[in-house]
Amino acid sequence: MELPPKFWFQLERLKKALRSAFGSSEQKYDTSHRMCPNCRALIERNASVCPFCGEKLRSPRARSSSGTPGRIMGIIPIPSTATSAIVAVTIALYGISWYMTATSGAMQAMGGISGEVLLRLGAKSPYIFVGQWWRLVTANFLHAGLLHIGMNLWCLFDLGPEVESLFSTAKFVVFYLVTGVLGFVLSLWWRPMGMSIGASGAICGLIGILIGASFHHGHLGKAYRGQLWRWVIYIAIFGIFLPIDNAAHFGGLIAGIVLGYVVPEGDAETQSSQNFWNALAGLSVVIIAGSFALMALQLGQPVR
Repeated sequence: MELPPKFWFQLERLKKALRSAFGSSEQKYDTSHRMCPNCRALIERNASVCPFCGEKLRSPRARSSSGTPGRIMGIIPIPSTATSAIVAVTIALYGISWYMTATSGAMQAMGGISGEVLLRLGAKSPYIFVGQWWRLVTANFLHAGLLHIGMNLWCLFDLGPEVESLFSTAKFVVFYLVTGVLGFVLSLWWRPMGMSIGASGAICGLIGILIGASFHHGHLGKAYRGQLWRWVIYIAIFGIFLPIDNAAHFGGLIAGIVLGYVVPEGDAETQSSQNFWNALAGLSVVIIAGSFALMALQLGQPVR
């Protein structure tokens, strides 16, 4: 019996996700197909009419078939996805923090960053209580050393494209900001006087989003969910032996599970819904940029 188009598409998407979880080396994303916004069937990317439901389709957004981004001045790669843009910002902030540490004469082993530099650049700290709310955002992009940023970027490279492909770029941007901020909100409640930094709260949020979405996919989702819970267990084990912010991890994870469960997968099905998510994504970018602008304004002020 032929499967309904919507179920077939979801089955294929879950199979790709499972292959990724098991470390398959084949190409993850099929850029020659897209999803019909009406019946959610997988169709040819350049089709003008869905062969399953007859819905007339808009022209697809341009996408590079080679997967190679353009370059600024022929040298600097232009980020082609939200995930790669976040990675680029995170690396840039680490480079700035390393330079500030080096010029202050506080060099540390393994590319370690001084606590004073992290505080100046927007670490989560009690200064949030005196109006520096933007630290809940900027702290997500700061890291304490090479091992710290290396582990987080490794996880982000693996999980980010999965969430971005499963939901859409606009939703991914909103998810990353919301789960990261809520992770630090719980961290602030749990340890008000402590300082904390890192993308791991948002990364746990990405794990939570995939866990939440897996509940809509029957036994295949259950199998995939088992793989995701292993990530959670590994992170929890690290939290026992290493001085990491478990509250931020837990806050991001719970927020992600809720978002992954309640937010529909895929691109928005209506124009109004698409406009809504595009507006939220734009607002998220403004909040991130504004937070860094506020951080820059107080950069030269003495740390009290």
